[in-house]
Amino acid sequence: MSWGTELWDQFDNLEKHTQWGIDVLEKYIKFVKERTEIELSYAKQLRNLSKKYQPKKNSKEEEEYRYTSTRAFLATLNEMNDYAGQHEVISENMTSLIIGELTRYVQELKQERKSHFHDGRKAQQHIETCWKQLEASKRRFERDCKEADRAQQYFEKMDADINVTKADVEKARQQAQLRHQMAEDSKAEYSSTLQKFNSEQHDHYYTHIPNIFQKIQEMEERRIVRIGESMKTFAEVDRQVIPIIGKCLDEITKAAESVDHKNDSQMVIEAYKSGFEPPGDVDFEDFTQPMKRTVSESSLSNSRGDGKYEPKFGSKSKGKLWPFIKKNKLMSLLTSPHQPPPPPPASASPSAVPNGPQSPKQQKEPLSHRFNEFMTSKPKIHCFRSLKRGGAGPEDFSNLPPEQRRKKLQQKVDELNKDIQKEMDQRDALTKMKDVYIKNPQMGDAASVDHRLSELEQNIEKLRLEVQKFEGWLAEVEGRLPMRTEQARRQSGLYEAQNTSAVNSCAQDRESPDGSYTEEQSQETEMKVPATDFDDEFDDEEPLPTIGTCKALYTFEGQNEGTISVAEGEMLYVIEEDKGDGWTRIRRNEDEEGYVPTSYVEVYLDKNAKGAMTYI
Repeated sequence: MSWGTELWDQFDNLEKHTQWGIDVLEKYIKFVKERTEIELSYAKQLRNLSKKYQPKKNSKEEEEYRYTSTRAFLATLNEMNDYAGQHEVISENMTSLIIGELTRYVQELKQERKSHFHDGRKAQQHIETCWKQLEASKRRFERDCKEADRAQQYFEKMDADINVTKADVEKARQQAQLRHQMAEDSKAEYSSTLQKFNSEQHDHYYTHIPNIFQKIQEMEERRIVRIGESMKTFAEVDRQVIPIIGKCLDEITKAAESVDHKNDSQMVIEAYKSGFEPPGDVDFEDFTQPMKRTVSESSLSNSRGDGKYEPKFGSKSKGKLWPFIKKNKLMSLLTSPHQPPPPPPASASPSAVPNGPQSPKQQKEPLSHRFNEFMTSKPKIHCFRSLKRGGAGPEDFSNLPPEQRRKKLQQKVDELNKDIQKEMDQRDALTKMKDVYIKNPQMGDAASVDHRLSELEQNIEKLRLEVQKFEGWLAEVEGRLPMRTEQARRQSGLYEAQNTSAVNSCAQDRESPDGSYTEEQSQETEMKVPATDFDDEFDDEEPLPTIGTCKALYTFEGQNEGTISVAEGEMLYVIEEDKGDGWTRIRRNEDEEGYVPTSYVEVYLDKNAKGAMTYI
């Protein structure tokens, strides 16, 4: 099967077909090029995706990756990077092995095709020239024959005419003979040209054209083979990275199999266990005697005699449960006191107040009460904010619950031991260097390392003292963990109150002049604020605007949760009107706000009152 013999007369169709073959090759190159661009784009998107979900350094996310599930996710992200790298390898190999090679081959193919079809056109032009020569010789032979016939007829006519002279007859005879000779010459030339043309035509259709078409056929077959090999390479490039991609997927599977739910649950316990005992039973509150629903006469008299303020809400339940109250429930508690407001006294004298004898006025509320109402005054929120800004906690981590404190102390001891070991390694290395210098003075001066050795000894001694200090605190915590006092049971899982004066200091001056939160200001600085749960919920809340002023008609001892004490004749701001429950929400200053019975105050609603009134 040869194009030279089968397609000897299809020169134009072969030219179109070979051009189509080159177009197909270029189309395939374009296809592979777009595939490489897709692979690069996919790899880039995979890398960006992996980078997007990588934990940020020195952030809360980085701490979360200690769990097996999150470590498995981190391993998946890392493997996705390697996975993306394999797609980049696919793109690079396809570019070099397919696109580059085929692009060069297409240029060579175009040159070869141009040469073959140039030879074919040249052969066609030659055979056409031979054909034209044959036609010219044929027409000349035909013309000479016709001229010879006419000359012969003229001679015979002149010879038969008796009126024509002998000379004219002889002239006609010579002319006839000349024309016959020219016809014979033309005949010989035509015969020779015809033989030559037949020979050229035979060579053209049986030798030259078959050879040219055979070369074109071989060129086209090489093109077909080359595009097939490129397609095979296209698949092989993908197949070469399959084992590595399989390893990536195996690593992801291995990471997934390493997820241990029991271990993660234990880590949650270790991360958040406070070490406190659960709260005790809630005391029964008797509401059958509305005039004595808060404290007894004896407790009030005791508070006067001792000069100590007994917290009204310092029971185990109220001092313990507030950190676990959800925001909506907490705000509902802060809306108004649960009890109905007391009726106004018969007179304005302190003895007529329904709450009984007036207790000594405290500058600030007790710590447990402030814990339950930590969201009712702006300074408490500032206390949280200043702590979040980076106020340093106590060195012994006493602001943390016992279990968390023990973990932090143990971690600190381990870090100090590592530092000691590092210093000791440096000391040993310098000691060996000194020995070498002593044995070989030409290598260096042994006295040059003495200063550094003394520094290391001092550092080691300091670190050991630090270790002893932290180990002492650790022993104290570990000794106290099994036995918890009643006071410890009352403590919140996030706070440890030490004295009331610290709370007063926190309420009065929340921040130091440089904006940090110092340890001396308040025990509230020793809070542990896990992540930013409370801060996130309450950080954006602004204090309620004042809507007017009010004057206290009677003295009221705010001893219930959410209430505030007022003195007769005192002027205060109104921030929330009576909503039908008998309570009005007021503010004394930026630190104190709460509810008082509406019947105890005279309200003057005025939106501009805040700008016209000063604190009393």
